Amino acid sequence: MSDVAIIIVSYNTREHLKACVHSLHNPAPDVAHKIVIVDNGSVDGSADAVRARWPDVTVIDAKRNVGYASANNLGIRHTQEEFILLLNSDTIVPPGALDALVRRLRDLPDVAAIGPGLHDGLGRPELSFGPMIGPVNELVQKSKGIALARKLPVFGTRVLAALTRPGYHDWVSGACLLVRRADAERVGLLDERFFLYFEDVDFCAALRATGRRIFCAPAIQIVHHRGQSGVAKPEQTRTAYRRSHLTFYEKHHPVWTPLLRLYLRLRSRLPK
Repeated sequence: MSDVAIIIVSYNTREHLKACVHSLHNPAPDVAHKIVIVDNGSVDGSADAVRARWPDVTVIDAKRNVGYASANNLGIRHTQEEFILLLNSDTIVPPGALDALVRRLRDLPDVAAIGPGLHDGLGRPELSFGPMIGPVNELVQKSKGIALARKLPVFGTRVLAALTRPGYHDWVSGACLLVRRADAERVGLLDERFFLYFEDVDFCAALRATGRRIFCAPAIQIVHHRGQSGVAKPEQTRTAYRRSHLTFYEKHHPVWTPLLRLYLRLRSRLPK
Protein backbone atom coordinates (compact mmCIF):
# COMPACT_ATOMS: atom_id res chain seq x y z
CA MET A 1 0.00 0.00 0.00
CA SER A 2 1.13 3.57 -0.73
CA ASP A 3 1.93 6.08 2.01
CA VAL A 4 -0.03 9.05 0.64
CA ALA A 5 -3.41 9.32 -1.04
CA ILE A 6 -3.48 12.50 -3.14
CA ILE A 7 -7.09 13.65 -3.50
CA ILE A 8 -7.75 16.24 -6.20
CA VAL A 9 -11.26 17.60 -6.70
CA SER A 10 -11.89 18.92 -10.20
CA TYR A 11 -14.68 21.07 -11.59
CA ASN A 12 -14.15 22.40 -15.11
CA THR A 13 -10.44 23.11 -14.64
CA ARG A 14 -9.13 20.86 -17.41
CA GLU A 15 -5.91 22.68 -18.27
CA HIS A 16 -5.01 23.45 -14.66
CA LEU A 17 -5.82 19.87 -13.68
CA LYS A 18 -3.55 18.53 -16.40
CA ALA A 19 -0.75 20.82 -15.24
CA CYS A 20 -1.27 19.71 -11.64
CA VAL A 21 -1.18 15.99 -12.47
CA HIS A 22 1.80 16.56 -14.76
CA SER A 23 3.69 18.16 -11.86
CA LEU A 24 3.05 15.03 -9.80
CA HIS A 25 4.62 12.88 -12.51
CA ASN A 26 7.59 14.95 -13.64
CA PRO A 27 9.28 13.99 -11.48
CA ALA A 28 7.07 11.83 -9.30
CA PRO A 29 7.48 12.14 -5.52
CA ASP A 30 9.75 9.56 -3.91
CA VAL A 31 7.13 8.71 -1.29
CA ALA A 32 4.77 5.92 -2.34
CA HIS A 33 1.53 7.56 -3.38
CA LYS A 34 -1.78 7.14 -5.13
CA ILE A 35 -3.49 9.91 -7.11
CA VAL A 36 -7.28 10.07 -7.06
CA ILE A 37 -9.22 12.64 -9.08
CA VAL A 38 -12.82 13.27 -8.05
CA ASP A 39 -14.59 14.98 -10.94
CA ASN A 40 -17.60 17.06 -9.87
CA GLY A 41 -19.57 16.73 -13.09
CA SER A 42 -17.21 18.74 -15.29
CA VAL A 43 -18.32 19.40 -18.87
CA ASP A 44 -14.89 20.35 -20.22
CA GLY A 45 -13.53 16.82 -20.66
CA SER A 46 -11.33 16.98 -17.56
CA ALA A 47 -11.86 13.37 -16.53
CA ASP A 48 -11.31 11.95 -20.02
CA ALA A 49 -8.15 14.02 -20.49
CA VAL A 50 -6.62 12.56 -17.33
CA ARG A 51 -7.70 8.99 -18.13
CA ALA A 52 -6.16 9.21 -21.60
CA ARG A 53 -2.79 10.55 -20.48
CA TRP A 54 -2.27 9.04 -17.04
CA PRO A 55 -3.73 5.53 -16.74
CA ASP A 56 -2.13 5.16 -13.30
CA VAL A 57 -4.46 7.86 -11.91
CA THR A 58 -7.80 6.82 -10.46
CA VAL A 59 -10.70 8.99 -11.67
CA ILE A 60 -13.98 8.97 -9.74
CA ASP A 61 -16.96 10.53 -11.51
CA ALA A 62 -19.25 12.18 -8.96
CA LYS A 63 -21.82 12.68 -11.78
CA ARG A 64 -22.68 16.18 -10.55
CA ASN A 65 -21.18 19.00 -8.53
CA VAL A 66 -21.53 17.63 -4.99
CA GLY A 67 -19.30 20.32 -3.49
CA TYR A 68 -15.70 20.43 -2.35
CA ALA A 69 -16.09 18.75 1.05
CA SER A 70 -18.30 15.92 -0.22
CA ALA A 71 -16.03 15.25 -3.19
CA ASN A 72 -12.94 15.11 -0.98
CA ASN A 73 -14.69 12.70 1.36
CA LEU A 74 -15.61 10.54 -1.62
CA GLY A 75 -11.95 10.34 -2.58
CA ILE A 76 -10.79 9.73 0.97
CA ARG A 77 -13.22 6.85 1.42
CA HIS A 78 -11.89 5.32 -1.79
CA THR A 79 -8.37 5.09 -0.32
CA GLN A 80 -6.58 3.54 2.65
CA GLU A 81 -3.20 5.30 2.79
CA GLU A 82 -1.67 6.51 6.06
CA PHE A 83 -1.59 10.14 4.91
CA ILE A 84 -4.12 12.12 2.88
CA LEU A 85 -3.14 15.10 0.77
CA LEU A 86 -6.02 17.41 -0.11
CA LEU A 87 -4.82 19.21 -3.21
CA ASN A 88 -6.58 21.78 -5.39
CA SER A 89 -6.65 21.16 -9.11
CA ASP A 90 -5.20 24.64 -9.70
CA THR A 91 -1.91 23.90 -7.93
CA ILE A 92 1.55 22.91 -9.12
CA VAL A 93 3.66 20.67 -6.87
CA PRO A 94 7.39 21.35 -7.36
CA PRO A 95 9.90 18.47 -7.17
CA GLY A 96 10.49 17.33 -3.61
CA ALA A 97 7.65 19.34 -2.06
CA LEU A 98 5.39 16.41 -1.18
CA ASP A 99 8.31 14.39 0.18
CA ALA A 100 9.31 17.34 2.37
CA LEU A 101 5.76 17.74 3.68
CA VAL A 102 5.54 14.06 4.60
CA ARG A 103 8.94 14.13 6.34
CA ARG A 104 7.96 17.21 8.34
CA LEU A 105 4.64 15.72 9.42
CA ARG A 106 6.35 12.50 10.48
CA ASP A 107 8.71 14.58 12.62
CA LEU A 108 5.79 16.25 14.43
CA PRO A 109 3.85 13.53 16.25
CA ASP A 110 1.51 16.03 17.94
CA VAL A 111 0.45 17.49 14.58
CA ALA A 112 -2.61 16.22 12.72
CA ALA A 113 -2.28 18.37 9.60
CA ILE A 114 0.40 20.42 7.88
CA GLY A 115 0.30 22.96 5.08
CA PRO A 116 3.05 24.46 2.89
CA GLY A 117 3.60 28.03 1.84
CA LEU A 118 1.41 28.98 -1.13
CA HIS A 119 2.28 31.48 -3.85
CA ASP A 120 0.94 32.32 -7.28
CA GLY A 121 2.74 31.84 -10.57
CA LEU A 122 4.58 35.15 -10.11
CA GLY A 123 5.87 34.17 -6.69
CA ARG A 124 3.48 36.37 -4.73
CA PRO A 125 2.66 34.76 -1.36
CA GLU A 126 -0.82 33.84 -0.20
CA LEU A 127 -2.27 34.04 3.30
CA SER A 128 -2.47 30.28 3.68
CA PHE A 129 -2.92 30.03 7.46
CA GLY A 130 -4.42 32.01 10.26
CA PRO A 131 -6.34 32.23 13.54
CA MET A 132 -9.78 30.72 14.02
CA ILE A 133 -12.32 32.66 11.96
CA GLY A 134 -14.53 34.97 13.97
CA PRO A 135 -15.78 38.58 13.77
CA VAL A 136 -12.51 40.15 14.93
CA ASN A 137 -10.11 37.71 13.31
CA GLU A 138 -11.85 38.07 9.96
CA LEU A 139 -11.20 41.82 9.99
CA VAL A 140 -7.57 41.25 10.97
CA GLN A 141 -7.08 38.62 8.26
CA LYS A 142 -8.64 40.84 5.59
CA SER A 143 -6.43 43.74 6.70
CA LYS A 144 -3.39 41.51 6.32
CA GLY A 145 -4.51 40.50 2.84
CA ILE A 146 -4.90 44.15 1.79
CA ALA A 147 -1.53 45.08 3.27
CA LEU A 148 0.13 42.19 1.49
CA ALA A 149 -1.52 42.88 -1.88
CA ARG A 150 -0.78 46.62 -1.78
CA LYS A 151 2.70 46.15 -0.30
CA LEU A 152 1.95 48.66 2.42
CA PRO A 153 5.03 49.87 4.29
CA VAL A 154 5.62 48.51 7.78
CA PHE A 155 2.37 46.49 8.11
CA GLY A 156 2.76 44.79 4.74
CA THR A 157 6.41 44.04 5.50
CA ARG A 158 5.45 42.47 8.81
CA VAL A 159 2.78 40.32 7.19
CA LEU A 160 5.25 39.16 4.54
CA ALA A 161 7.83 38.31 7.20
CA ALA A 162 5.23 36.33 9.17
CA LEU A 163 4.48 34.23 6.09
CA THR A 164 8.05 32.94 6.07
CA ARG A 165 8.05 31.69 9.66
CA PRO A 166 7.09 28.07 10.40
CA GLY A 167 4.71 27.57 13.27
CA TYR A 168 1.46 26.34 14.74
CA HIS A 169 -1.79 27.94 13.63
CA ASP A 170 -5.53 27.39 13.96
CA TRP A 171 -5.88 26.44 10.29
CA VAL A 172 -3.97 25.96 7.07
CA SER A 173 -5.41 26.25 3.57
CA GLY A 174 -7.20 23.27 2.06
CA ALA A 175 -5.56 24.09 -1.29
CA CYS A 176 -2.74 21.84 -0.09
CA LEU A 177 -3.27 20.14 3.24
CA LEU A 178 -1.57 16.95 4.39
CA VAL A 179 -3.37 15.12 7.20
CA ARG A 180 -2.93 11.83 8.99
CA ARG A 181 -5.77 9.46 8.06
CA ALA A 182 -6.26 8.41 11.68
CA ASP A 183 -6.92 12.02 12.67
CA ALA A 184 -9.16 12.71 9.68
CA GLU A 185 -11.28 9.66 10.39
CA ARG A 186 -11.46 10.48 14.09
CA VAL A 187 -13.31 13.71 13.32
CA GLY A 188 -15.53 12.17 10.64
CA LEU A 189 -13.69 13.71 7.64
CA LEU A 190 -14.85 17.06 6.23
CA ASP A 191 -18.22 18.52 7.16
CA GLU A 192 -20.34 18.17 4.01
CA ARG A 193 -22.58 21.07 4.97
CA PHE A 194 -19.88 23.26 3.45
CA PHE A 195 -20.37 23.19 -0.31
CA LEU A 196 -17.44 25.48 -1.08
CA TYR A 197 -15.21 27.59 1.20
CA PHE A 198 -14.61 27.44 4.98
CA GLU A 199 -14.49 23.62 5.01
CA ASP A 200 -10.72 23.69 5.61
CA VAL A 201 -10.99 26.03 8.60
CA ASP A 202 -13.81 23.92 10.03
CA PHE A 203 -11.82 20.72 9.43
CA CYS A 204 -8.79 22.11 11.24
CA ALA A 205 -11.02 23.26 14.13
CA ALA A 206 -12.35 19.71 14.46
CA LEU A 207 -8.81 18.33 14.49
CA ARG A 208 -7.74 20.82 17.16
CA ALA A 209 -10.77 19.93 19.28
CA THR A 210 -9.29 16.45 19.71
CA GLY A 211 -6.11 17.93 21.20
CA ARG A 212 -4.07 17.77 18.00
CA ARG A 213 -2.18 20.65 16.36
CA ILE A 214 -1.98 22.33 12.96
CA PHE A 215 1.37 23.37 11.47
CA CYS A 216 2.49 25.48 8.53
CA ALA A 217 5.88 24.90 6.89
CA PRO A 218 6.25 27.90 4.55
CA ALA A 219 9.71 26.90 3.35
CA ILE A 220 7.97 24.12 1.42
CA GLN A 221 6.44 25.95 -1.52
CA ILE A 222 3.42 25.08 -3.68
CA VAL A 223 2.11 27.15 -6.61
CA HIS A 224 -1.58 28.02 -6.33
CA HIS A 225 -3.55 29.65 -9.15
CA ARG A 226 -6.48 30.63 -6.96
CA GLY A 227 -10.19 30.26 -7.70
CA GLN A 228 -10.07 28.62 -11.11
CA SER A 229 -13.22 26.53 -10.57
CA GLY A 230 -15.28 29.65 -10.07
CA VAL A 231 -14.00 31.68 -13.03
CA ALA A 232 -16.82 30.68 -15.37
CA LYS A 233 -19.58 31.21 -12.79
CA PRO A 234 -18.49 34.07 -10.51
CA GLU A 235 -21.95 34.86 -9.10
CA GLN A 236 -22.60 31.23 -8.17
CA THR A 237 -19.18 31.15 -6.53
CA ARG A 238 -19.92 34.27 -4.50
CA THR A 239 -23.26 32.80 -3.42
CA ALA A 240 -21.55 29.56 -2.36
CA TYR A 241 -19.08 31.62 -0.32
CA ARG A 242 -21.84 33.48 1.52
CA ARG A 243 -23.76 30.29 2.25
CA SER A 244 -20.66 28.63 3.67
CA HIS A 245 -19.89 31.79 5.62
CA LEU A 246 -23.31 31.62 7.26
CA THR A 247 -22.98 27.87 7.86
CA PHE A 248 -19.64 28.44 9.58
CA TYR A 249 -21.07 31.08 11.90
CA GLU A 250 -24.15 28.99 12.65
CA LYS A 251 -21.84 26.17 13.71
CA HIS A 252 -19.08 28.04 15.51
CA HIS A 253 -20.47 31.49 16.39
CA PRO A 254 -24.29 31.19 16.59
CA VAL A 255 -24.60 34.36 18.66
CA TRP A 256 -23.09 36.38 15.81
CA THR A 257 -25.11 34.76 13.01
CA PRO A 258 -28.07 37.23 13.14
CA LEU A 259 -25.66 40.14 12.77
CA LEU A 260 -23.96 38.48 9.81
CA ARG A 261 -27.36 37.88 8.19
CA LEU A 262 -28.31 41.51 8.78
CA TYR A 263 -25.03 42.72 7.29
CA LEU A 264 -25.52 40.58 4.17
CA ARG A 265 -29.15 41.66 3.85
CA LEU A 266 -28.26 45.35 4.08
CA ARG A 267 -25.71 44.86 1.31
CA SER A 268 -28.20 42.80 -0.77
CA ARG A 269 -25.93 39.77 -0.50
CA LEU A 270 -28.00 37.45 1.66
CA PRO A 271 -28.27 34.15 -0.25
CA LYS A 272 -31.68 32.59 -0.69
